[in-house]
Parts: sequence; C-alpha cells; structure tokens
Amino acid sequence: FRLVLLRFVLMFWILFSLVFAAMSAFCFLLFNKHVWTGIGKQKSVQGQKTFFCLICFMPQISQPRSRSAIIDETKLWTPPVSYVLDKNLNAKGVILRAFDQFRVKSCINFKVWDSEEYYLNIQKLNGCRSYIGRKFANGQNLSIGAGCDSIAEFEHEILHALGFLHEQSRYDRDNHTQIFFKNIIAGLTQHNFEKVSSKNTTTHETSYDYLSVMHYPKNAFTNGNEPTIITRDPKFQDVIGQRLDMSPGDVQELNLLYKCSKCLKMYCGFSNGNMCQMNQCTKNDNGWEVVTQADGGPSSDHTSLPSGNGNKGFFIHASTASGQKGDSARLETQTISPERKCNVQCLQFYYFHSGNESDELNIWIREFQDEQDTTGTVRLMDQITGPPTSHWKLHHVSLNATKQFQVVFEVQKGAENSRGGFSIDDINLSETECPHIILQIDEFENYLNTSASGTKIYSPQQYSKEGYAYRVAVALNKIYVGMFVELLSGDFDNELEWPCLQKQMTFQLLDQNPNMQQQMTKQKIFTTTRNKRSTLVWDNPCKTGTDILLKNNEAACGGILCGDKYFTSLKELQSRDFLKGGCAIFMFNFEGTLHVKSLIKTKIMQQKNENLTV
Repeated sequence: FRLVLLRFVLMFWILFSLVFAAMSAFCFLLFNKHVWTGIGKQKSVQGQKTFFCLICFMPQISQPRSRSAIIDETKLWTPPVSYVLDKNLNAKGVILRAFDQFRVKSCINFKVWDSEEYYLNIQKLNGCRSYIGRKFANGQNLSIGAGCDSIAEFEHEILHALGFLHEQSRYDRDNHTQIFFKNIIAGLTQHNFEKVSSKNTTTHETSYDYLSVMHYPKNAFTNGNEPTIITRDPKFQDVIGQRLDMSPGDVQELNLLYKCSKCLKMYCGFSNGNMCQMNQCTKNDNGWEVVTQADGGPSSDHTSLPSGNGNKGFFIHASTASGQKGDSARLETQTISPERKCNVQCLQFYYFHSGNESDELNIWIREFQDEQDTTGTVRLMDQITGPPTSHWKLHHVSLNATKQFQVVFEVQKGAENSRGGFSIDDINLSETECPHIILQIDEFENYLNTSASGTKIYSPQQYSKEGYAYRVAVALNKIYVGMFVELLSGDFDNELEWPCLQKQMTFQLLDQNPNMQQQMTKQKIFTTTRNKRSTLVWDNPCKTGTDILLKNNEAACGGILCGDKYFTSLKELQSRDFLKGGCAIFMFNFEGTLHVKSLIKTKIMQQKNENLTV
C-alpha cells in the first residue's frame, strides 16, 4: 500500500510539475512584457515594477510588495548600452535615428551587442513595452510593436529601460493633475496611473513636466466615459501626451540621472558676449567681433528671435567693408575629439551675409595626427558665397574627422565693394549625419495665407547616396502643411535597382531652438515597402511618371508625390520655435541599404547638399 501511495504521489507531483511548467511558459509568453509599461514616466526611477505570472487560468498579475522601484544605481546602465535588433523589426531606421537623439542630447550612447552580459533585446512583440531600469542579464526584452514605430514612442520605451517611470506617477503629481480611476479601463492598465513613493524614487528636484514624452495623454486608457487625466492648469490639458520628442525636462533629468557632464560636442550662442573659447587670426584689422548688430545687417542675433522684448543678444561678425582683396579673418574652435567609430560629424550654424557676392565664408577642419602634431592638416569642407541675405540662414556642413580636430571659420574679402560682411550665430556640432535637404521658407505665414491651397514649393533636384534622384515638396493649404518626396529621372537610373524599395524617408519640421539639446523637432519616417502601389510609386519615374521642368528649366521625369498631406498644422507651427523670425525650416533624409558602384558614390559625394530659401 505504501508503495502504491508513493507511486501515486510521485506521479501526481510529476504531473503537477509538468502542468505548472507549461502554464508558467504560457504565462511568460503571454506576459513577456517584463515590466511592460506602455506609453508614459515617473522620472529617474532606477529599478522597476516586476510583473510575473505563477498560475494563470486567466490573465493575472502578481506584484511584489515593493510596488515601485527603489533608488538603486545598480539598475542603471553603463554606457554605451548594447543592443540587438530582431530581424522581424520593421522600425530599425526609426530606432537608429532615436539613438542619435540620445547621443546629441545626453551622454548615453548605444552600440551593437558584442558578448556583453547586459544588453537590450529589441523585438516586435505585442505593443510598446519595456522594463524599468537594467533588470536582466543575457538580453532584456523591449517591444516595439505595431503602432510604436515613431521616434518619440521609441524614446519613451528607451527612457523606461534607462530608469524612468511615467510622469503622471510622480509622488507630487496631485499638485498638477487629477487622475480619474473610474474612467480607466479595468484590469492590467491601472498600475500605470498609480502614484509612487518619494522614499523609493527621485525627481532630482525638477519641476513637473507637462511636456514630458513620458506623460500620458488626457484620454489614455479611457473606458469611453471621460478623460483619465485632467491638468489643474487648463492650458496644459491638450499638451500632455505630446509625441514630438523628448522634452528639455526629460533631457535635463536624464543627464542628472546618469551624471552627464558634457553631451553635445559643441554649442555656442555667444551669450553674454563671449566667444566660447575660440581663437582668431586675421590678415588685416577686420577680425571677428562679438556684436549685437552689424552694419548692413543683421539688426539682431538669431538666438533671441523674435526679439520683441527689447533684449539684444550677441553674435559674431567679420566685416568685409574695408581692406584689400584676399584679406581674411579666421576663427578656430577648441580641439574636439571624435568618439564614434563611423567618423561622422555634422556642423550646424546660422549665418547672415551682408557683404558682396564675391566675399566668401569658408569652413575648414584642422586635423591633428597625434599629440605631437601642433600644426595639423587643414581641409576645406564647404564654402558660402552668393548674393546677400535678408534673413538668418541655417547651414549644415558634413565632416568626417577621424582624429582630434578644430573647426575653422574663415571670411575672405572679394574684389568688389562691400557694405557689410558675414555674421554667424548658434553653432552646434554633433556626431550625427547632416540632413540631406534643407528647405528654409522665409516669411512662411505670409506664404501660407496668400498662396492658393495646394501650392507646392519644391527643393532643387538632389541625389541619394545610392544615386536615386529626387526632390522634396512642401504643400501649402492655409491651416495645414503637407510634405512629400518625388522620385526624378537622374544620371544613374540605368545602374539602379527598381522599384526603389527598403529606403527610409525622414520628414522633419525643425524646432529652431538654438541649442540642439533643447529641440523638439517634428519627425515622420516611413520605409518604401513592396505592396500593390509600390511599383507605381517607387518605380523608374520615366516608366510611371510624367514629364516635368525642374527649377533650372531642365526637363525630367517626375514620379508620384508620396508623403503626408497633413504633416503639420498652423496651430502646431505657431508652437515651440517652429517659426523663428518668420522662417520655417523643413528637412529631409533619404537613406537606403543597397551597395552601389563606387562611380555613383564618388559622383554623389562631390555634390553639395542644397539649401533652398523662398
């Protein structure tokens, strides 16, 4: 009898273990959301709320006693953060561009996994979900599912992984918002609205941030009755839940959390009249000066536009009104050390040209081979000439320094008489790729109000790195603005693969905050994929398009315009610094994966990216 009983108990235990293991596996697959928090943030929380499932006949969650994360530096990552991108992801381009945002705005860098113990395993699972903080070795899951493939949504999930909870979960949130739990869908979502304890979390004494990319929108997880969140200050009710970009507050706290001392390679707005430790060398008496206005223009700096408050900011100016042809003024930055292995840098600045068409603004880099090299090798990277301007102009220069380097700005006087010179303001240098097209439209609101609906402003023809010719269009429609790309016939069409598939198109409306770290630029990204319309839209435009005339009256074939008719609204344009000094700036990138002949690459690299001013 004892033997029979023992066998029965043993069989029961084996059966129970198998059932338990099977159900645990099922629960793991069902809830492989780890902490799986959806869209939202309690800032700077280092740890996570761990959800796990023991026995699960219906979806249930068992929570640990410590509901919120404790302040624990072991939950923080050590940059660079390693990652693996699952082969089934359809948002790889979005993810890589979001990584660049972190590089520009913080000291957080990312690298492809190379046997590190801790890394992010970024997959296309169910929804947008992430753990809070560094939790698991051997691959920590982060889900970028359907509907999550925007830069802001990915930033949201990465901030969770870096240690952030939702903004509306702050322990001081009741001073700023009201949470209506009766309006929240019952079940597994309410924990995202619960308030955390000040004993377990930190806000680094930063203000409550309605603009945070970690804040839920007013109707998040509503059961259909009423809003789930109401701001105590009504003007923020339609602000919460923005999905443009990380807010300046997000960036500030991320840098506090990870003790970032220096992030951007260089930013100089010449505030307080200083030259940002730059050195100058001149061949005449007209060197670079820090001024608040210049003869011939501009009448104010770019940083403080529009200047209605009467305050005057500073910029630098080099006059060409006197002296001889060939006289020059040089301004050299401090030495800069590249960190990324790809050797890509982007120099961005605003300039104002009030001199003569024959005057030049040259941009050089001086690269040093080692510490003993004090002279360096100088290379010309770009040159600005042409007629004077009436507005500050945004300009980008692509750099490729491999060793320590300086940027050198040189103004050289031409042969003709000048009434002014060149001015520069708001210099930013980052280790990212420059935009491929910049479409600056001056007096934009006037164009929007006076142009017939459907009016399109086109960029010049441009070539992608792979050789595809294209142009960008901004469509004006009174209260909203569209942005489109159009394939064109080009010099390399016979050597390219058609249709033009698996290319990433990035549309941007620039937030013209002078400091890149504070910008919240609007971005939309899509990938050219194979579907019923792909052959029509992305095939050789001479097969599927129409005959057109380009701006230089050159005949070409133009394909179908593809983009977003409602890219932005007039209301959105009037927020942030999307309109600055009356100007709107649209930018575009065309990125692909094909390996093309070096002949095409060489010819394309010899071109300059076009800036268009209207």
